[in-house]
Amino acid sequence: MAPKFGTSGLRGLVTELTPALVEDHVRAFLAACDTGGAICLGWDLRPSSPRIAQDVIRAAASMDVAVIDCGAVPTPALALAAQARGAGAVMITGSHIPADRNGLKFYVRSGEITKEDEAAITAALGTAPRTDTAPEIEADPDCGARFVARYLQACGAGALRGRRIGLYSHSAVGRDLMAEILTGLGAEVVDLGRSDIFIPVDTEAVDPEVRAQIAAWVAEHRLDALVSTDGDSDRPLLADETGAIVPGDIMGQITAEALGAETVVTPISSNSGVTAKGFAAVQRTRIGSPFVIAAMEAAGGKVVGYEANGGFLLGYEAQGPKGSFTPLRTRDCVLPLVMALIAAGPGPLSARVAQEPPVVTLADRLQEVPQEASQLFVAALASDPEARATFLAALGGSEAAVDLTDGVRITLTDGRVVHVRPSGNAPELRLYVEAQDRAGAEALLQAGLAELRRRLG
Repeated sequence: MAPKFGTSGLRGLVTELTPALVEDHVRAFLAACDTGGAICLGWDLRPSSPRIAQDVIRAAASMDVAVIDCGAVPTPALALAAQARGAGAVMITGSHIPADRNGLKFYVRSGEITKEDEAAITAALGTAPRTDTAPEIEADPDCGARFVARYLQACGAGALRGRRIGLYSHSAVGRDLMAEILTGLGAEVVDLGRSDIFIPVDTEAVDPEVRAQIAAWVAEHRLDALVSTDGDSDRPLLADETGAIVPGDIMGQITAEALGAETVVTPISSNSGVTAKGFAAVQRTRIGSPFVIAAMEAAGGKVVGYEANGGFLLGYEAQGPKGSFTPLRTRDCVLPLVMALIAAGPGPLSARVAQEPPVVTLADRLQEVPQEASQLFVAALASDPEARATFLAALGGSEAAVDLTDGVRITLTDGRVVHVRPSGNAPELRLYVEAQDRAGAEALLQAGLAELRRRLG
């Protein structure tokens, strides 16, 4: 995977993320974007992240930009720290992709970089250093503690009292802060699966082996729920008391309702049941937080956003059970996890999930598929009705409507949905499906994956 730059940042194989390449992109970011003359710096727990952090520090020093060292912290905690300081930020992470890959996420003073920022950074590549002075570094050891306080103050010490919650820690950078938050809210926390070796966990397309392990943990430890995150802890994973995974977009729907949001912004891949929940407005966008953020800014007011992976974006000062949450327009895993658990009240989490509109979405992906092959296949589906008909025939369906907002989203005549999209930052082909019940969704997902493997495997 050759390094690629976009609004998710710079990503690629560690062997190809050379100091020269990293420093070039950081200098371009600092030259082209508003950081207020300083950046907050954080990283995940990949073995390569500390080395890349030094590359970022050198680049910042060469541009006479101060660095606030926040250490190994979740992406939303770093974004919160930068927002409070009026600074930019650089997060070193490859998110959910394997440890042989890594990347950078860039934040300007107003939050995540936009498509316009992306174009400006690309145009500024090759910017020469401005100075050879030594780095100016300030440590911020309380970055994580302030992130924890955000949830304890807004939710209250007893919000999860009596709950026994498993924490699948693996190698997530936010694992210890998550434990502090849950314990601080009154829950009994059982730490599970902690690893000193980086484990890539995709919270949107959870591997069958991980699902089985989660179900086994829930049963063995008599858990009311289990929580986890991806590598940089901006995407949530939640399982109920039966071990069933609660989809990220369902968490988003529940959280938006619990916070009293009026406008919901979410990508086209999210569960369409949100349109039946009575919000004043629901806007669907292309997939990716920059598109969600742009639509949130245009909407204004009591607006929230979330993605199918569960990352939640808060666009206004919202009231929690005991206090308020300041806006945070970047993916946050903690808010949807905590608010979904609180919304369940004293009853089982599965009962609260069952109150949502009866629409089931599932997602998975083919891995190690060259992006060129994925793009050609999806382009053919988009442009050729006969290609779509042939693909759908293998799934036992036929086309009623097609949406090309992002990838190819096909509504079948029986109401089911099949959505195929190449990943924008990994050699993966994503498949999203929707049906009226879990059995139908699972059958459609497996049939779709089988057909995609036959064509591209």
